[in-house]
Amino acid sequence: MLEFGSLRSALLIGLSTVLLGFTATASAAKGANVPGASTTPSLGEPLAPSSPEQKALSDHLRAKGAIFYGAWWCPACFQQKNLFGKEAGNTLPYVECDKTDPGRARCQAAQIRAYPTWDQPGKERREGVQSLQELKIWSGFPGSTP
Repeated sequence: MLEFGSLRSALLIGLSTVLLGFTATASAAKGANVPGASTTPSLGEPLAPSSPEQKALSDHLRAKGAIFYGAWWCPACFQQKNLFGKEAGNTLPYVECDKTDPGRARCQAAQIRAYPTWDQPGKERREGVQSLQELKIWSGFPGSTP
């Protein structure tokens, strides 16, 4: 049986989570059409700046048609984004699978089963956090060796 204090704490945590979700959705919608706006606003913000190589890899993944599927509540998705640093992490080819009906439908159509998931035309799907080296090899990043 839950005590009043435990129930109160659970309700406060749940309410906080909902409010944070609304805040993230509102800020994502505000920046959606702004040039240079983050493609991954719902995942949080890495603190470290990106290196030129991290930026080049993010650009390369986009150019190859790769897609990073994730969810705003997924710690592994934030970890994946964080590997790219701030600037590159904000330009990843990202699809949010759990904020909006169109995002949920897109991920369902792509048969996403786990977060994060990386897809690229003509390549085997990758599930789970991928190291930058793994993504370089998988995507054929110049200078990477299998």
